[in-house]
Amino acid sequence: MTIEIKKADGSTVIEITGRLDTSTAPVLDKTICNDIPEGAKLVLDMKGLEYISSAGLRVLLSAQKKMQKTGSMKLRNVCAEVMEVFEMTGFADILIIE
Repeated sequence: MTIEIKKADGSTVIEITGRLDTSTAPVLDKTICNDIPEGAKLVLDMKGLEYISSAGLRVLLSAQKKMQKTGSMKLRNVCAEVMEVFEMTGFADILIIE
């Protein structure tokens, strides 16, 4: 997995490429916890994300809870396979997905 952080239109955009699984989820979690300031508008661009595991879902849930308190979070460019996981797990109802 690769993570690239960009600033665009007043938002912090994290582009995620590859697989978000047990071995890579801690990297994304650390990035969100350490590199995203309170009150930020966070956009997770998942156009390159091929796979997400339960560990990845936990990171997204944790990030959503953190960002709800002081900022906002939305997901963009979710592929069909990942969207199916979100729908089966109920995450499609919890997360803001464009």
